[in-house]
Amino acid sequence: MPLLECQDLTLGYEGKTVVSGLSFNVNAGDYLCIVGENGSGKSTLMKTLLKLKAPTSGRVLTEGLRPNEIGYLPQQTVVQKDFPASVREVVRSGCLNRCGLRPFYNNAEKQAANESMVKLGISDLAKRCYRELSGGQQQRTLLARALCAAGKILLLDEPAAGLDPRASDEMYDSIAELNRGGITIIMISHDIAAAIKYASHILHIGSRAALFFGATNDYLNSKAGRTYGHGAEQT
Repeated sequence: MPLLECQDLTLGYEGKTVVSGLSFNVNAGDYLCIVGENGSGKSTLMKTLLKLKAPTSGRVLTEGLRPNEIGYLPQQTVVQKDFPASVREVVRSGCLNRCGLRPFYNNAEKQAANESMVKLGISDLAKRCYRELSGGQQQRTLLARALCAAGKILLLDEPAAGLDPRASDEMYDSIAELNRGGITIIMISHDIAAAIKYASHILHIGSRAALFFGATNDYLNSKAGRTYGHGAEQT
């Protein structure tokens, strides 16, 4: 049974439909990259998967997937970049959904944060102030935080946006390593080259090319893949 299944979704905002007839599923261990043109509904879809927004019609099924098994890394904001806390504190905050009414982290949660920092290569930054870090270091810190909240699946919205080429490559390599370790990935990206290099599956949504969902190799030979690979607007 898929971890997540979308059945005939129609999505929109402010009374405007942006995509309809959207069906796909995500199995354990998949690496799904969502691509498409500006305004095609990628962020709206992400909010729908997170159950922050209801679809106009259709269903999102998450049988056996609990809220505390889903980690989310949104696009970084100016406020996040200036957050006055240590890297350890930021990463540990990913465990807050496990704490309930308890006003402290237990040993298991502290250990989970330590393991996340090791996986993202930021253990040496644990005592550093988050706002003093480079953009790439900040993003790895936020990814480690999301990993603390993710038992099974990570949802990532443009995780390499604003990073220089080297930091972007490091971020994509880190995400791929998490995927190889068993974490299922759903990622929005404007970087079609990265999608083709890393993703096992691609979902293309938008008005300028046909909807596509399937294996990455099949995408390259599809109408959507050919259109998007020849100058279609990327976001």
